[in-house]
Amino acid sequence: MAVKITYFVHGTTTDNEQGISSGWYDVELSELGIEHALANKAGTEGKQFDAVFCSDLKRAVVSAELVFKDKVKIIQDKRLRECNYGKYNAQPSEIVEPLQEQAITQRFPEGESYEDVKKRIGEFLDFLKEDYDGKSVAIVAHKAPQLALDVLLKGKTWKQAFADDWRKKKAWQPGWEYIIE
Repeated sequence: MAVKITYFVHGTTTDNEQGISSGWYDVELSELGIEHALANKAGTEGKQFDAVFCSDLKRAVVSAELVFKDKVKIIQDKRLRECNYGKYNAQPSEIVEPLQEQAITQRFPEGESYEDVKKRIGEFLDFLKEDYDGKSVAIVAHKAPQLALDVLLKGKTWKQAFADDWRKKKAWQPGWEYIIE
């Protein structure tokens, strides 16, 4: 059997609009972000979800609630958080983003590496395979967990995952499909 995942990204935040990379800093959705989160509804059409999982950071929680509240149980999971940029949480994106691709194995000062993110996403996928085999789930989270899914489930290298990231190509869509087999 398999677990079908539809992955949604949270809406734009007030930090995003100011050119700030939030990391583990807990920030609100902007007005535009609320619209973006609601646009994820298009990715749910014709689908039934057995559960919705989201990061416990409020930008993901609110995004999940805007789409799924009163429809499907929403379960917050800390493993779905963005990469912890440590000293670089809530710092200008022009500083943080170039450091991201250098932080594959080397941790951000007082934070984590992308390999650390991959490890916690791998543990989350093991949990899904154990408890949700044969089911369909939605995930609402961030950039780093999505890149980790590309590495873990699509066989990409980190370099490929970063190069192919939809954010660089401005190619947002209402949900990405992944399968755990």
